[in-house]
Amino acid sequence: MSAWNLTGTASQAPAKGEDALSVSQAVELAANALDALPMLTVIGEVTGFRGPNARSGHCYFQIKDDAAAVDCIVWRGTYAKRSFDLRDGMEVQFTGSFNLYKPTGRMSFVARSFTLAGEGLLRQQVAALAEKLRREGLMDEARKRPIPAFCTRVAVVTSLSGAVIDDVKRTLRRRNPLVELVCVGAKVQGEGAPAELIEGLARAASLEPAPDCILLVRGGGSFEDLMTFNDEALARAVASCPVPVVTGIGHEPDQSICDMVSDRRCSTPTAAAESVAPAIGDLIDLLHARERRLAAATSSLVRGASGGVGALFARLEGAMGARLSQERRVLDGLGDRGCLRSPGYIVERRRSEVAQTADRFERAVDRSQERFAGALEGMPRRFRAATARLAAFGHGLELSDARLRTAGEGISEARRRDLGARAAKLDALSPLKVLARGYAIAYGDAGVQVSAHAFAPGDALRVRFADGEVSGTVDTVSDRGLSARGDEEER
Repeated sequence: MSAWNLTGTASQAPAKGEDALSVSQAVELAANALDALPMLTVIGEVTGFRGPNARSGHCYFQIKDDAAAVDCIVWRGTYAKRSFDLRDGMEVQFTGSFNLYKPTGRMSFVARSFTLAGEGLLRQQVAALAEKLRREGLMDEARKRPIPAFCTRVAVVTSLSGAVIDDVKRTLRRRNPLVELVCVGAKVQGEGAPAELIEGLARAASLEPAPDCILLVRGGGSFEDLMTFNDEALARAVASCPVPVVTGIGHEPDQSICDMVSDRRCSTPTAAAESVAPAIGDLIDLLHARERRLAAATSSLVRGASGGVGALFARLEGAMGARLSQERRVLDGLGDRGCLRSPGYIVERRRSEVAQTADRFERAVDRSQERFAGALEGMPRRFRAATARLAAFGHGLELSDARLRTAGEGISEARRRDLGARAAKLDALSPLKVLARGYAIAYGDAGVQVSAHAFAPGDALRVRFADGEVSGTVDTVSDRGLSARGDEEER
């Protein structure tokens, strides 16, 4: 057996008893051999990930494939420069070298850098695209349009050869057969699938009449199978579609970029169909509930309006009653005036006032004459001349009284003649005077009637004459009698 020195080169065979190495020598030899290996790039699946360590910040785990596994270390400085977090199950490409920890003799692969490989790389690309579209606002909830609670016309864009379209049809028939379904076929996987789906969305949106929403669905599959729905052009077509888009892609854990930018995301194609077609039983219950609410609201509104109308009617009735009472008092006051009750009232009152004034004047003159006569009997001679003058003054007063009486009677006579003429005119225009000449006034239910056509056979009739009234019922209505009387008068 040949021996190796610590530098890794062959040496002369040791002496007998010296051909065995110590553990530290063997470990040193292996460490030197690992250090001599060049930098390696290794692809493997991460398993048993632990880190970053709370104290040191390093990460410890294993990378493996179907046949082998090796411990792996990522130092804190290297992990701080990462573009993604490591986790179990990820396929990662590591670049680094092997290292042997001498105290335990454990070999590890120390990674100087790492990147995603395979599906991991795809996921990283999808995450980057999702972040780009998110910054542009395509995933904002404020941009997304509401889906009608009850869609009557639905377009579905998917493969027409798979089981998905049958599931959608069966779900819509079961929940609500009134929903009209329009199917637009397109590839959902493979080369050219995004372009076909974009064209399918455009065809569905241009349907006449336009659908209430579009279902973009496909069944489950691997991450690579669903990459069609992570296409940027397809995602932008979903976001800009003029008709709201509902997606149901894959299964519950799957989420694509199309799901993120759509107006509603459902976990499966069946769930998407259920979300746009509420069960017909639920709709019936909802209609009944709304009918009851509408009836209750209408009844409450009518009751409130009825109370308001009643209050307004009461106010109107009170106001009209007060106004009529006021007008009645005014009319009664006017009717109580003496000039209206008796046209000669004013003349009589003036005559009475003049008579009273003349009587008071005569009594005053008589009293004055008596006083003067009594005074003359006891007056000295020198005052008799003054008494004579007073007598002359009294005579003048008598003459003035006579003239005043004559002038008053002349003034009163002119007013009396004018009042008589006006009373005669008023009497000539009085309805009672017309009735005295043989005419009559006909009354119906609505008051005074001036036309025969205001009555109909069977109507109540009341006729007023100068000396009373006659009531009866109309038998016939005709204008021929009036014409005949007019002809007879002309003859």
